[in-house]
Order: sequence, then structure tokens, then C-alpha cells
Amino acid sequence: MYCILGGDKESCRVIEELVRKASSLDLIGTFSEQEPFRNLLLEGEKGALIFIDIDTIKFDIFDFLKTLNDQPNIILISSSDQFALNAFDLNVIDYLIKPVAFPRFLKAIDRATKYYSNKEISNKGDNQIFIKKGSSLVKLKIKEIVFIEALENYITLNTTAGKYLIHFTMKGIESQLPSAIFLRIHRSYIVNRSMIQAIHEDFLDLVIGDTIKTLPIGKSYREVLMNDINLMSKQ
Repeated sequence: MYCILGGDKESCRVIEELVRKASSLDLIGTFSEQEPFRNLLLEGEKGALIFIDIDTIKFDIFDFLKTLNDQPNIILISSSDQFALNAFDLNVIDYLIKPVAFPRFLKAIDRATKYYSNKEISNKGDNQIFIKKGSSLVKLKIKEIVFIEALENYITLNTTAGKYLIHFTMKGIESQLPSAIFLRIHRSYIVNRSMIQAIHEDFLDLVIGDTIKTLPIGKSYREVLMNDINLMSKQ
């Protein structure tokens, strides 16, 4: 994976050392000057992972990212965790706290790899499906599916507009839905990631319009769920 660094010379040097140890990364650019780096972000560099030391750049990265129509793949680095929630609200891939330990750096790279792979699958996949309702075929936008529930030999597709009962298996529907959008949390439930409001010990909350829907988290699925989300954590 190609990567680009942004920050002052010292911070870039430190990140470069981590990049050299990671065999999956190929450094193609380092920016310690502000204007060229801002221009790079404005152009929407899609093919590279961009590391930004937010302590050393001279512009407000969060206000700047809000202005971008097509945000590049970004990992932010800081000496403080105070901006982590702001970062994840803007869908950055990860937020690293200095000094960055190499195992934690590798975890961020693994997350970036999964994110990029899911993004490619989502972009290439169909954004709608047809299901049979009576003697007709009904078109559903995939992103409008909130969650899917198993009911013996059937499944229920719960959407923002209503429910649809179809003869299908959970394994079958899971294999046809893009993993960038959907995640299985229980043997009986698959959820739309974007609808998750809160995750508790053994259940999570989904936002459906003005209401909250609570669904159980299976013990065997919890670890996968927690490893898959953008979880703010210290080193």
C-alpha cells in the first residue's frame, strides 16, 4: 500500500522509521511544507494512505476535512487523545497517540487494509437488490436495509420503509451483502453498520428514524465486532 506523510520534519522522520519496518507500506511522499500538503488533500489522493501529525501542521485539520467532498484515506497522529472523537466523527481510519508503538502501528495498517478492501467491494457492488413480494419483484436500496433477522426458514429485511419476509438463509444473504456496509452480530441478526448508535456488553442500539432498536450481540460475534469498529484506544 502506498503511503504519504504530513507534518514537520521531525515527526515525519519518526513515522518514516515505522513505515520502513512495515513491509506492506511503500512511502511515496513526505510533506513538511503546509501549502503543498493542503493541495494534496484538496486533490483527494485516493490511491494512498495518508498519515498526518496534527500537532505539527499549521491549519485546523478537522475544519479542513469537513470541506472535502472526497476525503482520502487518513490516519491521524497526536500526543493527546482529546481530538479522537472529532477524528472518528469524520471517518478517519485510525487515531494514533504518540509515542506510537510498532504493534499499534501495525494494527492501524491492518485496519486501513480492511477499510480499503471493503470500500472497493462496496464501490464495485450493486447498490440495490430485488426481492420477491407476492407475484412482484420489489427493488430495495441496500443502504436502506437497517437490519436482517432470521426466522426459521425465512429472513426479515427490516428497512427504513418497512419489512419484507423472504425465503432465504442468513448465510446466503450474508454472502451477498457488502461487508463494508453490513456486519453479523448474532446468529439471528445482521446489521447496517451506519445505523449503530451504541454498543453495550451484550447488546447494541440501532437508530431507526426517531426510535432506538435494541438487538443482542452473540458471544462468538462480539470479538469480531469490537475488532471491526473504529474504537478510540490509547497505546
